Amino acid sequence: MRLRSSHFVLVLALCSSVALAQTPPAASTPPADPAPAAQAPASSGPAVSTPAPAAAAPAPSSSETPAQPQQSTTVQPAPTPAPANPAPAQQTARTTLFPNPSDPTGVEEGVLTAKPAVVLAGTSTWDEAFDSLKNAVAKLDGELKKAGISPTGRPLTIFVDTDDNGFKFEAMIPIAQVPEGKTELTPEIKFGKTPEGKAFRFVHKDAYDEIDGTYETITAYLDIKEIVAKDAFIEEYVSEFTDSQDTNFEVNIYVQPK
Repeated sequence: MRLRSSHFVLVLALCSSVALAQTPPAASTPPADPAPAAQAPASSGPAVSTPAPAAAAPAPSSSETPAQPQQSTTVQPAPTPAPANPAPAQQTARTTLFPNPSDPTGVEEGVLTAKPAVVLAGTSTWDEAFDSLKNAVAKLDGELKKAGISPTGRPLTIFVDTDDNGFKFEAMIPIAQVPEGKTELTPEIKFGKTPEGKAFRFVHKDAYDEIDGTYETITAYLDIKEIVAKDAFIEEYVSEFTDSQDTNFEVNIYVQPK
């Protein structure tokens, strides 16, 4: 954990691209119109009637309307149902700061847009980092639920100051908007905004206890590219907090250049 102090460890970077991966949406092919049903040709001759059994019926008088021939029935194919509309996104969907899916194999460059958020400041040692952040996020989620405010983004942490022993942080959860006239949710939890501006996104998908290896790669990448980064760095938790040994834990790490 100490690799996230003011001095990163330089290692060989495996990343070779800074460009933001853009994945164009797959072109949707409109469904082909169903083939028109074949129309039965109009009959040019008289309809064939079924012979009457036994004695023939008396001929109808000229004033009577002759019996209409039974219409043949053409079976129409069932219409192709229109494709079902996709279910609307739930209002409580929680997105990431970069809207496109993360790329664990590379580096993405983009621009962060500031979003309203609830903010909880705290301090922690590096040994207690996971539990401290997990508890902070749980407290934010709990107070939002009490207030009836739905989160709109994934939880994140800004590490505002670090040293060899520990760090100061601001845990945040984005929301749709700040209630009018309010500056705090509770005396401990304030309303604020998420970071904004140009940023590089790196992805860590492994146990949180192994995140130092990802920071080594980040440090090496910045050194090779000669990028001077801001002192604060950002972690965004794509996965739910379970325990520090969860090897499927996914974290987006954002680094902003000065």
